[in-house]
Amino acid sequence: MAKLDGKVAIVTGASSGIGEATAEALAAEGATVVVAARREDRLSDLAQRIESAGGKVKTAKCDVTDEREAHELVRNAEQEFGSVDILVNNAGVMLLSKIEKGLSDEWRRMFDVNVLGLLYATDAAVEVMKRQGSGHIVNVSSVAGRKTRPTSGVYSGTKFAVNAISEALRQELLEDGIRITMVEPGAVATELTDHITDEEVREVLKQRNIEPLQSVDIANAIAYAVSQPQRVSVNEILIRPTQQTN
Repeated sequence: MAKLDGKVAIVTGASSGIGEATAEALAAEGATVVVAARREDRLSDLAQRIESAGGKVKTAKCDVTDEREAHELVRNAEQEFGSVDILVNNAGVMLLSKIEKGLSDEWRRMFDVNVLGLLYATDAAVEVMKRQGSGHIVNVSSVAGRKTRPTSGVYSGTKFAVNAISEALRQELLEDGIRITMVEPGAVATELTDHITDEEVREVLKQRNIEPLQSVDIANAIAYAVSQPQRVSVNEILIRPTQQTN
């Protein structure tokens, strides 16, 4: 029997990268996976792959920065499948630049997605999981949630917030049987860097000579955390490429 048979998992930001790989990994372990993102065409392709591999999946167009949409995502999953056992808060953006450049639209975008979007989905999931008496929330943070650099101040601010929120949730929900895991990847080969508008930062990243992690590496860590017995709470997983110094 697969480790997650009978479980229902929601993965946000599932149209690419870590979210996409995580959806496939959880489905491979037997979970029914609700894949959520804004890009419906990407979700359809992902669903076809999961179904072709024998997995169970449902797509859900959702912008997590819209509180109503984030709540409906969770409620609809519960109504259709009877439970929400796992929520993977993966949706995120990484728009690196020096603070002095004043890219305030990008600051707002990062806080809206990385922090508020996470909170909206979590708020709805906690309500469901408390009724069930169990559940597992995985928050995808970053090494940048532990330390910052000259061009990652605002992005790091969002990820420091994710770490603080995760630890507070862990303490708040101990008696409800709800486990919290935060996963902190280092450099991963995803499309996040493609969205950076600061050409100076893009050039620096191009010159970085290390082999990055792959999305599947993070997905495997998440699958490990959510597959543990109820008595085991994997609170934090920090994953760097072997060659990454900080």
